[in-house]
Order: sequence, then C-alpha cells, then structure tokens
Amino acid sequence: MRYLLLGTTEALGPDGTPLPLGGARLRALLAALALRGGRAVPVGELVDDVYGDEPPLDAPAALQALVARLRRILGREAVEATPGPGYRLAAAPEDVDLYVFERRAAEAGARLDAGDPETAAALLRDALGLFRGPALADLPGPAGVRPEAQRLAALRRRVEADLRRGAVDGLVPELTALTAAHPYDEGFHAQLIRALRAEGRPADALAAYETARRTLADTLGTDPGPELTALHRDLLNPTTPPPPPALAAPAAHPRETPD
Repeated sequence: MRYLLLGTTEALGPDGTPLPLGGARLRALLAALALRGGRAVPVGELVDDVYGDEPPLDAPAALQALVARLRRILGREAVEATPGPGYRLAAAPEDVDLYVFERRAAEAGARLDAGDPETAAALLRDALGLFRGPALADLPGPAGVRPEAQRLAALRRRVEADLRRGAVDGLVPELTALTAAHPYDEGFHAQLIRALRAEGRPADALAAYETARRTLADTLGTDPGPELTALHRDLLNPTTPPPPPALAAPAAHPRETPD
C-alpha cells in the first residue's frame, strides 16, 4: 500500500490502483495517520486533526465509526488499535510520499554540497514531481505549512543546481514567476539576478536587483541582505566578464570558394 499526502489524500493498492476513500472526514483521518509514519496517534489528536474546532458531541465514538469505515476500504489489518487509546497506520515511512520526498531532497542536498549538481538536479526534479497540489490539503489548520516550506527549499536547491551546472535555459521566466509569487524571498531574487547575468544581461540583472530592493524597502522597510548586496556590488564592479549568451548554430557550412 502507498499513501499520498502531497495533494488530495489518496491510498493506492498493491497494484497502484487508487482506493475509493470517499468523503473529507475519511481522507482527513487517513492523512492524520499517514502523517505520523506508522506511529501510534492518541484519539484526542486524531479528533483534533479530523474535526478541527467543531468536534461531534461524542467525538471518540464518531472517530471509532470512521476508523471502521477506513478499515473496510484498506483492510482491517491496515489500521491497528493501540494502548492509550489510539490508532496506528501499518505503514513505513517509505510508503508515504511526504517522507519519500524528504529523503530524496536530503540526498539531493548532500549531492549538491559534494559538488555534483547534475545528480542533485535530477533527484530534486524527481522529488518535486511527487507534489500533486498543496500538501496535507485534507487536514484543517496549518498542517501543510512545513511541507510547503520544504517544497520551496527544494525548489531553490534545484534552481541552484541548474545554475551551477550551467543549465540556464528557461530559468529566467521560471524565476520571474517565483519572485512575483514570493516577492519577499531574497533567495529567488538572487537566483534571478544570477540567471540574468549568466545569460549575458547585466542591465536586466541590475533592474532585477532594483526591483527586489524597492519591494523590500517599500513593503518591509528593510534593506537587501548580504547575498543581494554582494551581487549588486559585483554587477557594478565586475571582476570577470559574464559568460556570453549562447549563439545559435549556423544552418549550414558556407560553401568554400577559391581565392
């Protein structure tokens, strides 16, 4: 069995076929159990995760009925009763896409730190591809905040890997969209400036810095941090010329003519 939390909660059977989970409460229960990666969860915590601020009058009994429905779908052995009382999903972390993502992202980070951006970029693309939508979308409250922060961190690292391996094609439009969606993220602004510089566009890189500086000053009342400041200084006083933009290959070799 596999359990998917990076989007709408899903359960996949041994052959990869999605199982019919039904309503939102059932998906929330499965998400709450799978999020613990096979650890026991007390009834009180599950009630909070499933019902939020509006629990039913007899919440433990309602939860027990919900567990019975989930067992009919997954199999009775899939959800175990534990002392406390509580329940446990019979699943290992590698059966849950959230933990698969975390493991692959950590491995990619180690590869990047070791100077292997090619492998890091491939691993990070694979890890980010596990997201089908907002993480833990079926749980109330801020449950998805941490996975979303992890997703953005992995995205920054993937862009960093692409920059280090010189794969800048398509980075400028992607980073332009990311800086618009996350205007206070200095990391994305710095990567956009670096991508523009790598394309041989120093004037556009300076304009991107100015946009970032103005956004931080007008909205947060702060100055750019050390990374943006250093990039700006390098753009104003380049020590080495930026790489020229890639040239298109000629359509055909010119015909040789006698002198």
